[in-house]
Amino acid sequence: MERLQKVIAESGLTSRRKAEELIKDGKVKVNGEIVTELGTKVSNKDIVEVNNKPIEKEQKEYYILNKPRGVVTTTSDEHHRTTVIDLIPTNARIYPIGRLDYDTTGVLLLTNDGEFANILMHPNDKVEKVYMAKLNGIIKGEQINKLKEGVEIDGQTVKASRVKLKKVNDKSNTCMVQITIHEGKNHQVKKMFESVGFQVEKLKREKMAFFDLKDLQSGEFRKLTPKEIAKVYALEQK
Repeated sequence: MERLQKVIAESGLTSRRKAEELIKDGKVKVNGEIVTELGTKVSNKDIVEVNNKPIEKEQKEYYILNKPRGVVTTTSDEHHRTTVIDLIPTNARIYPIGRLDYDTTGVLLLTNDGEFANILMHPNDKVEKVYMAKLNGIIKGEQINKLKEGVEIDGQTVKASRVKLKKVNDKSNTCMVQITIHEGKNHQVKKMFESVGFQVEKLKREKMAFFDLKDLQSGEFRKLTPKEIAKVYALEQK
């Protein structure tokens, strides 16, 4: 069961706010009866009409993209830059689940299924996000421990569940570090490393939940399998 205004909005007919106005104005019927109560919930079996026309439910679509550098994680961009939506040829109103910075690459999931997106966006120990970061300096054990114990960014304490030093380049004074987090705050990984004294030169998300890039090259995408979609929904039951 979902709220009536959400069902109308997800059909692509109008925004959720406009859908609420239509309901209050008596323009919406459920199973032939006018409904003006915003809290009304409907199921897939209910017939919803707006201005006496049945709404068509948009087919759900699910994608994984290997996001390239220089592409913005948004549905549109006022500066006319390439968006992640531009990379996937579909007429469905898909949107990215979470975001990756303009210069960050890697795993990005996109869908038009709000419930699916909410499961993956909700911070919990079932949805890991694994990043590989190139740092301008060589991180030490003391700083790694600090990241795991918790650092403060934007007034909140966040911690990494795992931090592994993967590669050291003494010549360029850089290192590659794999870090795993469960939240998804704005610029979180970059700010976490900044809090212990490092700038992130490159950042790639290698994994989100059980999704990884496998054979996807930069800019490539594929549809999720029914098994993968069901596996995400199963996370909610655990």
